[in-house]
Amino acid sequence: MKPIGKCFDKRHFFILRPDQLDFVRPIAKYPIDNPDKAELRERIPLSAVIGRFVTWDRRKSQPAKGDLWACCPFHQEKTPSFHVDDRKGFYHCFGCQQSGDHVRFLMDHQGLAFPDAVRSLCDEAGMAMPEASPAESHREAARKRQRSALDAAAAVYQSALWGPGGRVAREYAAGRGLSEDTLRTFQFGLAPPMRGFLNRQLSSEGFSEREMEAVGLTLRGDNGEVRDRFRGRLMVPIHDGRGRLVGFGGRTLDGREPKYLNSPETALFDKSSLLFNAHRARGAAPRENRLFVVEGYLDAIAL
Repeated sequence: MKPIGKCFDKRHFFILRPDQLDFVRPIAKYPIDNPDKAELRERIPLSAVIGRFVTWDRRKSQPAKGDLWACCPFHQEKTPSFHVDDRKGFYHCFGCQQSGDHVRFLMDHQGLAFPDAVRSLCDEAGMAMPEASPAESHREAARKRQRSALDAAAAVYQSALWGPGGRVAREYAAGRGLSEDTLRTFQFGLAPPMRGFLNRQLSSEGFSEREMEAVGLTLRGDNGEVRDRFRGRLMVPIHDGRGRLVGFGGRTLDGREPKYLNSPETALFDKSSLLFNAHRARGAAPRENRLFVVEGYLDAIAL
């Protein structure tokens, strides 16, 4: 059993079945209109995409009718319960409840980002990649820059934790039962207590104050002064369902309040649709057929 962790707007301990976890999956609208989707299904049957990863069951499958069965590629099983319907371009597992189309399979099974999954299929089918609107291209460029700022901050925090100034934070973590291996696996870091520490570090790497504010790394006071949001805290990276860094949680080390401080809601961090550590638990959850959800991220990691 793998504990997942904290649901950011629920403060209870409860158990979920994997089929109840849909709210942590990012749902992206297919950018190809219906005629193009139909053409894609004709050029690349769904069974051709999925067939690279499964062995079709000869007794249950009827290839001529586009009706195929196999053991599920998302969880371990001995009896085939994974069904592919080529005519509809849709798959469904009656065991773990995974379902979707060409794009969803490449995203969930291969870990591709949505645009990369669409691009891969279009290249294989010999179809032109749908062009994003100028507004969407601008938004995507901004999101890419924001992710870079978060990644840079994570690297700064990790360097601080394992440097000479991180001894107190490491001792606190050890007192909570967190080993060095666990700290490195979950990419813990340290936000030092010095004023403007992160702001100076990221500014030297070319990030603007506006970019840092946009992802919640800094905040601006009433007097216009920009200051670090996190100071004197043990830092825990927070990822979305696809394993992309979207924010941080910080546990105070010097007694300042609040004891726990999370990144604010941003364009990348939607707290109502995110479950901490879900990206690591997704593989184990279908095999175990249930999930533990606990109150805090340190509780989840310690389990």
